[in-house]
Amino acid sequence: MPPDDFDYALPKALIAQRPLPQRDASRLLVVRRPSGGVEDKKFTDIADYFHSGDCLVLNDTKVFPAKILARKKLTGGKAELLLLAPAGPEGKNIWKCLLQPALKAGQEILLESTPVEAVVLERGRDGIPRVEFKTEKDVAALAETIGLMPLPPYIKREPDKEDKECYQTVYAQKPGAVAAPTAGLHFTPELLKKIEACGVKIARVTLHVGYGTFKPVEDPETHQMHAETFELSEEAAQIIRDARSGGREVWAVGTTTLRVLETCVQGGKLIPGKGETNLFIREPFKFEVVDHLVTNFHLPKTTLLMLVSAFMGSALRKKSYAHAIENGYRFYSFGDAMLIL
Repeated sequence: MPPDDFDYALPKALIAQRPLPQRDASRLLVVRRPSGGVEDKKFTDIADYFHSGDCLVLNDTKVFPAKILARKKLTGGKAELLLLAPAGPEGKNIWKCLLQPALKAGQEILLESTPVEAVVLERGRDGIPRVEFKTEKDVAALAETIGLMPLPPYIKREPDKEDKECYQTVYAQKPGAVAAPTAGLHFTPELLKKIEACGVKIARVTLHVGYGTFKPVEDPETHQMHAETFELSEEAAQIIRDARSGGREVWAVGTTTLRVLETCVQGGKLIPGKGETNLFIREPFKFEVVDHLVTNFHLPKTTLLMLVSAFMGSALRKKSYAHAIENGYRFYSFGDAMLIL
C-alpha cells in the first residue's frame, strides 16, 4: 500500500498535550477483529477481557532525560542536543546526537547549568552527528541531573518536572529510551494487580525506543527502520511459551513489545535473546506470538500505524480511526488507547 493510504486528517485539538491526572482514566476503544465491531470503554475496563492463564507482556524500558540545553561557545547562541546512544570507543564520551540548530563539525558548545564543554564531530555513516563531551563524568548520569524529558515533536510545549514522572510507565526499569512506550502509560500499579488477580501472568521485555519511531515513511519498499536495542530473557520467554502451550492468549502492550516478540520467533518457536532489531512489520505479515494488542493512536504514515494496520487489517484500521476522531478521542502519546482483540 502507498504511504498515502496511511494518511488521515486529525483536528489539532485532539492531539493531547498533557496526560489526564489519573493514568487509567483514559478512554479505551475496543476493536474486535472477527466481527469488525468497535466499542467505547474506559481503560479500567481492560481487566474484564482477560482470562486466567493469559500472559500480559510489558516493555520495561525507561526514558532518560535526553534533551540537553546548551549554548554555542563562540556566539552564545542557543542550542539543543538530543542524546541518542553512546557511539565512541571505550573511554571516550562520544554520543550520537540530534542537534538544533544544525552545527558543523568542530563547533564547540557549553552545556547549561554545568561547566562541561562538548565539540561536534563528523557525522557517522548513518548521517547522525557525533558529539564528544569533554568530561570524565558518565554522560547518561549527567543527563539525569541537567537533562529534560524528550517529548515528541507534536507536544507543543517545553518539558517540565511533571513529565519526568508522567512520560514514563510505572514499571519502567531499564534506562535507554528516548521515547516512551506510550501504550503502557495507562497502567497503574493497582490496575496491574487487578489483572494479576484474574490469573494473568505478566512478562517483561525490553526495547529502547529510538527517535526514528516518529519518522514518516516516504516509500515502504525502501524505508530503513532505525535499529533499536532489545532483550527477551529466558524467564520471560518461558512465561509466554507456557501460556501458548496451555491454549491461553498473549497480550502485547504496545507496538514495541510486539516487535520484540515477533523478532524472537525462530522456526515457529520463541527464542530468548538480545541485540538490535529493525523489523518492519507491514501487510502482509504472519503474527506468530501475539494474540491481542494494546496500543495508542499513531501518527499518519508511520511504521507504527503500518504495524497496527497489519495486525487488524486496513479496512478495520480506517474504520476505527474514523470512529475515534468522530467521537473525540485524544490522540498520540498522552492520548487514549485502543485494544485490538
